[in-house]
Amino acid sequence: CVCRRQSIPSLFGCLFAVLCLAVGAIAGKYSREMNDQKPSVDGKSTVEFRIAKLNQVWEKATRMQLPPVRQAELHSDLKIQEKDELQWKKSKAEGMDENGEREAKLRRGFNVILAKYGMDGKKDTRPLESNNLKDHDIREGDMFDDPRLDKLWNKAKSSGKFSEEEMQSLKREFQHHKDKISEYNIVMDTVSRTEGERNVISPLEGEVKQHVLHQKHTDLKDKMRDLNQGFERLRKLSHEGFSEDSEFKEPRVKELWEMAQRANLTGDELDSLKEELKHFETKVEKHSHYQEQLELSHQKLRHVEALGDNDHILRNQERYNNLAEKTREMGYKMKKHMQDLTSKISRKGLDRNEL
Repeated sequence: CVCRRQSIPSLFGCLFAVLCLAVGAIAGKYSREMNDQKPSVDGKSTVEFRIAKLNQVWEKATRMQLPPVRQAELHSDLKIQEKDELQWKKSKAEGMDENGEREAKLRRGFNVILAKYGMDGKKDTRPLESNNLKDHDIREGDMFDDPRLDKLWNKAKSSGKFSEEEMQSLKREFQHHKDKISEYNIVMDTVSRTEGERNVISPLEGEVKQHVLHQKHTDLKDKMRDLNQGFERLRKLSHEGFSEDSEFKEPRVKELWEMAQRANLTGDELDSLKEELKHFETKVEKHSHYQEQLELSHQKLRHVEALGDNDHILRNQERYNNLAEKTREMGYKMKKHMQDLTSKISRKGLDRNEL
């Protein structure tokens, strides 16, 4: 037998070589599967995301035929989720996140995405069952599904103190606050479900989840405080109007600036951040422009399809596809930039308070 004639060192050498090849193959397979976009089963399109569950959500969304701007927003949200999950997998492999706090936050973020786009199975029941902040009958003139917001909006609209352009800016402010209310309700719903699950799991698992639940409640308190501050700002804005010396126009940028001013930053840090926020606001405005163009392109495409001119359909379809891709890309960059800015402000404020 050939093996019997080999020396002991040679046998160990062969075994080592085989192990290296096996590990290399597994690592290569993992790396390719996680990082390469591959053709889909039908061979006609590429896989959008490197995580299977995110692809399943995207494929379901395309079947649902969400409005184009909303679909682009979903794509951006999924890209952010993908980035965060891949970073978490890397950190977990390095022995971090032992208490599972970051993993729970990612899971909650994924659930928020499902609920936000009506893919969690509660699309028709949530407003009636768990939306405590907007539990009222919808009447004519109720634009924002919240009694306090609607009352404030109608009062501002009838005051006559706002120009048409200012009313559009005010509407963006109200819509932004409405979105925050919706996100709060979604997070509250996921916390309630998690607490319900805790009653049917083992005591050991319950101890592991206790810390995570505490963090969720802390997040809820922070979001509620943020909502109250946002509503107070809206109330002041509706009564006093827009200030001519206001630093920023976009609601999200204004909130970041106010957050920075509350974070006890130095004058130099605030000046530096103000410049960065100006660049960010330009990015937000550019993204809004692309969203408007995408909606117009979609309307034109539907019109051309109704006429049945194939050449016109192909040209408009190509333009629409390009705009959709650009809008998704801009949305991702904007949301990532906002995520980075929020983290930077929170981190600097925390460091300052600890000094």
